Amino acid sequence: MAMTNFGLLTAEQKTIWSMDLWKEARNYSFVNKFLGKDANSMIQRVDELKKSEKGARAVITLLHDLAGDGVAGDRTLEGNEEAMRTGEQVIRIDQLRHASRHEGRMADQKSIVEFRNNAKNALAYWLAERVDQMAFLTLSGVAYSKANDGTNRVGSDLQYLEFAGDVTAPTAKRVFQWDATNGLVANGVASNVIAADTPTWNMFIDLKAYAKTNFVRGIKENGGEETYHVFLTPQAMAKLKQDPDYVANLRHAQTRAEGNPLFTGNTVKIDGLYIHEYRNVYHGAIGAAGAQTCQMLFCGAQAMGMADLGNPEWVEEEFDYGNQQGISVAKMLGFKKPVFTSTAQGTSEDFGVISVYVAQ
Repeated sequence: MAMTNFGLLTAEQKTIWSMDLWKEARNYSFVNKFLGKDANSMIQRVDELKKSEKGARAVITLLHDLAGDGVAGDRTLEGNEEAMRTGEQVIRIDQLRHASRHEGRMADQKSIVEFRNNAKNALAYWLAERVDQMAFLTLSGVAYSKANDGTNRVGSDLQYLEFAGDVTAPTAKRVFQWDATNGLVANGVASNVIAADTPTWNMFIDLKAYAKTNFVRGIKENGGEETYHVFLTPQAMAKLKQDPDYVANLRHAQTRAEGNPLFTGNTVKIDGLYIHEYRNVYHGAIGAAGAQTCQMLFCGAQAMGMADLGNPEWVEEEFDYGNQQGISVAKMLGFKKPVFTSTAQGTSEDFGVISVYVAQ
């Protein structure tokens, strides 16, 4: 069988490989399900730079609702117009790179084409996983020096990315603790959670009411329904499934068929809430008496912005007189959790996400 010369890929072929890698990474990525181009998206994707006096920047625009009441009848409107209040959120951009290197011809006598395929699959999964991890750390306001299970990353460069410095802790009126006795507790602290403070259906009822009252805008679906996305760890989801009120609502909200999420474990939609279980939801903080906690996320529109600039760059190199081959990828991206002055509270708050500490 003829061997492919590692160094003879054309620029066009490398572009194809990079496009295929990013396509696979998108398919692997959990976050990709929630990306959208406009303000009616949970994660607004910016794939073009906006030119301004400060140079080219990735920007998302947040828009407040109009607060005035307008004019009645034939009363003069001119001069009584209300200015729209907007704010630009700049997403800083950096590149994240990784590579795979072949040990040498004798270590693997198979075709170099197979090495390319294996490297592409491994690097695509790595890229998708790191995008997901950083996205949930950003939404949770947890530094990239931490892994999503609360442990410290060892030897990681994620904390040196330009946009890592823009990660901000949950704001005062967007963070709660669920208390099994007292319900939602404002200014929630994970260390106060006890083992009994597991998620319940009543918690979702209270959260949805709070979000609507405090201008955390939902995502409009066809027909005008306003929806939210909720994310829990599999362990916290297991506790929720033991709540009889949740089970009763799920049973009656879904069709009675084999595809019912009560039996399949799929994403659930009840009362305008999509409830997802996902392993990368942050769950590292320890509660009272050693209780294991989960930082549940309740997300509306524009909960986060993501700069997604082009396909990854695919680079191939030879080492040791052509005996070893290496493949690297570099992706330009960035994340930003918008913070904007709240219409309801008049303070700077997370625009589209509420954090709730629960036991898992």
